[in-house]
Amino acid sequence: MVRPLWSHFSRVKKPYLERNWIDNCAEVFIIQVVIDPIQGKKVEHNGVKVELLGQIELYFDRGNFYDFTSLVRELDVPGEIYERKTYPFEFSTVEMPYESYNGINVRLRYILKVTVSRNYVSNIVEYQEFCVHNYTPLPTINNSIKMEVGIEDCLHIEFEYNKSKYHLKDVIIGKIYFLLVRIKIKNMELEIRRRESTGSGPNTYVETETLAKFELMDGAPVRGESIPIRLFLSPYELTPTYRNINNKFSVKYFLNLVLVDEEDRRYFKQQEITVYRLQETS
Repeated sequence: MVRPLWSHFSRVKKPYLERNWIDNCAEVFIIQVVIDPIQGKKVEHNGVKVELLGQIELYFDRGNFYDFTSLVRELDVPGEIYERKTYPFEFSTVEMPYESYNGINVRLRYILKVTVSRNYVSNIVEYQEFCVHNYTPLPTINNSIKMEVGIEDCLHIEFEYNKSKYHLKDVIIGKIYFLLVRIKIKNMELEIRRRESTGSGPNTYVETETLAKFELMDGAPVRGESIPIRLFLSPYELTPTYRNINNKFSVKYFLNLVLVDEEDRRYFKQQEITVYRLQETS
């Protein structure tokens, strides 16, 4: 029996990253693999190799992985292992273009796969999954969102959000201004929705989740009233926006403004926003 063991993952110049996720901000990926035979036993093998794989799995096609990244390193030539043996190695200029993602109908993952090839018996294969975070700088252009919506001769409102692009720990600041109110509004709330699209053509699957509901107003507004918005994103489990990842899936975020009248009729206006991961500074 062979027990491939995994040491910590680290980036060059970042030795403290002893965790199962990787900041995709360096060119060299340093790892080590340890193979530890049972005491008094030897392991005959036809070579040891490690693979770094980036894969997408669609749940309606479960079990079939689409590889978008594949790197291989040969760690050892055929021979025998009598005692604990350590293989330090590195992958340089690793292409990890996408963030890890685990959604409703799709999963994007990165794994390290170690294979000890053997004759006459099955190979020994071990996997280690890890997460990748990709960072985006502050956008140079980040326009506000401002729109007027309503129902003719019944309701006319103007809403404004301070930005159209938000990082994961950002704050949405805005206001709702009532220009015309001729229906009895009971309450108003702001929702954060995530829309996941997978596949293409007739095999497209769309799932929408409501991640947050934030009450803006309880009671009837009057003409000229202004309602402030201040919604912190950090408490919610958001991911960055993903657009057409490897032609397999997309993830988009929307702010959904909902008004409910006294007869429980719902009026809403949805607006897409972009979410990104900002590099944290110490």
